[in-house]
Amino acid sequence: MPEDFFDERIASSYEARWPHLFEPAVVDPAVDFLAGLAGTGAALEFGVGTGRLALPLSARGVRVHGIELSPAMVAALEAQSGSGAIGVTIGDFATTAIGETFALVYLVRNTITNLTTQDAQVECFRNAAAHLEPGGCFVIEVYVPRLRRLPPGKTICPFSVTAAHLGFEEYDVATQIAVSHHFWPTDGRLETFSAPFRYVWPAELDLMARLAGLTLRERWSDWTRDPFTSESDSHVSVWEKPRE
Repeated sequence: MPEDFFDERIASSYEARWPHLFEPAVVDPAVDFLAGLAGTGAALEFGVGTGRLALPLSARGVRVHGIELSPAMVAALEAQSGSGAIGVTIGDFATTAIGETFALVYLVRNTITNLTTQDAQVECFRNAAAHLEPGGCFVIEVYVPRLRRLPPGKTICPFSVTAAHLGFEEYDVATQIAVSHHFWPTDGRLETFSAPFRYVWPAELDLMARLAGLTLRERWSDWTRDPFTSESDSHVSVWEKPRE
């Protein structure tokens, strides 16, 4: 089972540390996209966290269940209005089984990289496929590895430089592991958080999907369906389970 880096310290301050993720301009297009795929069916979120997308998706009338490794994140979710409509199972989303199928399984905001081995990421796709109804879709939102941004001979690349937050990614290209380092000035002291991630390329994800019996249906640069190009920093990809 992967290590749980999202303890009570991070869970209780998640929105305060990453406020841009909760802005309507970020949340609404994602919810529109996911609700359109779910239709009248139910949705399963891998790594549901504090319910940033699950809560508004549920409010749109989609029945949502979540799998989450961190009990602290689940507690933060359950403290919010509307959480009673969302079922939550604590466990590793690469292997935990719910016992029912869904029209949509989704995994957002780079959460696939929380699985730090290729085997675990492959198992995640297989678990998604096992939870999908025929014709259902698996959606991943994840960044494109920023190796081109690395200065020659360097392994560290900044991804956030503001007065409120400094973020640096440290790459090990031999193991395909990136450690994200975060720094927040808080009340005259420096709060820090670091965690390892396994970065993954779009073509590698497509192969994982194929191993799980899924087919790429569409790929966009973002939730508003901007075209995915060689200059895209991230992608939203949709794989479909064949209809029987």
